[in-house]
Amino acid sequence: MENTSSTNWNAQPGAQGSGRRLRGFALFSVLAALMLTLLLEALDQTVVGTAMPRIIASLNGFDLYTWVVTAYLLASVTMVPIVGKLSDQFGRKWFLITGASVFLLGSILSGAATSMTELIAFRALQGLGSGIGIALVFTVIGDIFPPAERARWQGVFGVVYGVSNFLGPTLGGFLTDHGPLLGSLVTDATRWRWVFYVNVPIALLAVLALLIYLPADISQRTSTYQGWAAIRRIDFLGAILVASAAITLLLGLTWGGNAIYAWNSAQVIGILAAAAVLFVLFFIQESRAIEPVLPLDLFRNRVFSMALLLSFLQLVVLIGLIIYLPLFLQGVLGISPTNSGAAITPLTVSSVIGGTIASILVARFLRYQAVTIIGAVVLTAGIFLLTTISPTISVPTMILFMVIAGLGIAPFFTVLQLAAQNAVPRSQLGAGTAAVRFVGQIGAVIGIAVVGTVVNQTLSSDILTRVPAQTVQQMTPAGFKVATDPQILINSAYRDSVVQNAQKFALQGASQHGQVSAAMSAQISQQVTQSLNQVFDALKTSLTIAIQHGLIVILAFAILMILASLFLKDIPLKNQWETGPAEGSGQPSGEATSQHLDSETGQKQWGAGDPNPGSQAGQNAPSQGNWSSGQ
Repeated sequence: MENTSSTNWNAQPGAQGSGRRLRGFALFSVLAALMLTLLLEALDQTVVGTAMPRIIASLNGFDLYTWVVTAYLLASVTMVPIVGKLSDQFGRKWFLITGASVFLLGSILSGAATSMTELIAFRALQGLGSGIGIALVFTVIGDIFPPAERARWQGVFGVVYGVSNFLGPTLGGFLTDHGPLLGSLVTDATRWRWVFYVNVPIALLAVLALLIYLPADISQRTSTYQGWAAIRRIDFLGAILVASAAITLLLGLTWGGNAIYAWNSAQVIGILAAAAVLFVLFFIQESRAIEPVLPLDLFRNRVFSMALLLSFLQLVVLIGLIIYLPLFLQGVLGISPTNSGAAITPLTVSSVIGGTIASILVARFLRYQAVTIIGAVVLTAGIFLLTTISPTISVPTMILFMVIAGLGIAPFFTVLQLAAQNAVPRSQLGAGTAAVRFVGQIGAVIGIAVVGTVVNQTLSSDILTRVPAQTVQQMTPAGFKVATDPQILINSAYRDSVVQNAQKFALQGASQHGQVSAAMSAQISQQVTQSLNQVFDALKTSLTIAIQHGLIVILAFAILMILASLFLKDIPLKNQWETGPAEGSGQPSGEATSQHLDSETGQKQWGAGDPNPGSQAGQNAPSQGNWSSGQ
């Protein structure tokens, strides 16, 4: 088949040189749609958490509490690597529009749910759409802009993703408390439905803009096969294995992290062992597949491997800060949920500022390693300062520490996608970008499990050393567990109900020994209140220590980020794409041509996804090859 690279450039994102196909209002519309898609799908990872108490009160089903979040996460994570690869094979536009449409439908149905079972099912549907969007938004940015121009835009979108994760809990609480009433559809008790309905008009605008302005041939497809020939090349077994492995891994981590089962229980050990076996089978399948979901040759590239590792570590750190800093502000310092959202705003703002600075520096110097090293050092310093928190720390001091951490973590929203995309062949842009997102999502779940386990175990052991033994003996095990729930410190209504129930229980016990006078009843109630206040004070101290220990774990991951950043080799960012036709033309494809430099040895190696030099498909491969990174 003849080389079509010179005749088909109108079907590519840009012509030879640095030209872009999308310009003017069309470019603005597509970027706005992509940004809205990312904003909504990132928000929905965290926005539901603060609305869950109201949702439980409305729909009941407390035993299914965690599944509302878990179903979304499982569905989202499993779609990322699969769709990334399929978009390389068949193009991105219709996958992206399908994902946004499925997310829109899931939002409508979730808002209308009448039971917890329905809500979980519809959240899973939302997650499927979200996984497609998260996999492809950054990939389409790579299709639209050549490497050097991606720096500023990847930075903008990275900051949007990070800010969305930070703002999710605050927005969820605001909509749950202040969402407008809509007759019988949304009542005072069901304002939480706005957590889902707010997505509808925004997602609809995004779908329409993508449908109208995003070219169907914006990406370079890896195959010219059509019909059943193209379908037969899909790695169905690899997709099933990676989805099954991800689901079992996340379930095991969720069960252990949320103390549904003990870490040493047969359920957790068994499902984690199954996940390990499935991942091994997945990698064996990928080494044999014609069009693997995750081309293993990509891991030979040190830049790509380090980008994956840093993506994993970044999400471990990020999710720990998102969960436990608001808990400390509310539970220990006594800041209201609304004011807590305002207090954590500096972390969000500093992330925006840091991401902007990082984007400018990378776009200016077309290098990124120094930015990541500095960011990792600043992040580590900020987290180290946060490990010194105490119940007497002032809010301005907390804000200062959070600003430092926010400035440090921001560059990673910009750099990691950029480095990975710049290191992989253009024909594998979707698979490479999706791998970074996939590993990051896995890191978030592992971060929740690891940090959460440390915090919970520290809290449960430390509280026993601070509550007087006599007070513990006066309470039932169930009563003590309820009285030491951190929700006591952040939910005044829950705290009052615990005190009232304890007083009622004590009075019932006293009445079994005879009639209780009004004076005695008041005395018993006062004693119960005093005892519980001792428990609550001890709980505040123990929670501080537990969060400190959790932050120390996060600090360890931040230190690993410094070490990994040292190995994130700089690859100069080009101002133009490398040309290359699709598979079957006998010519190299991707931003890299069929040869690239091994990151360790500097020798020319055959690139990931390119034909073997001895294979029939590789016989026409050129003897000289450029690396799209400029080396």
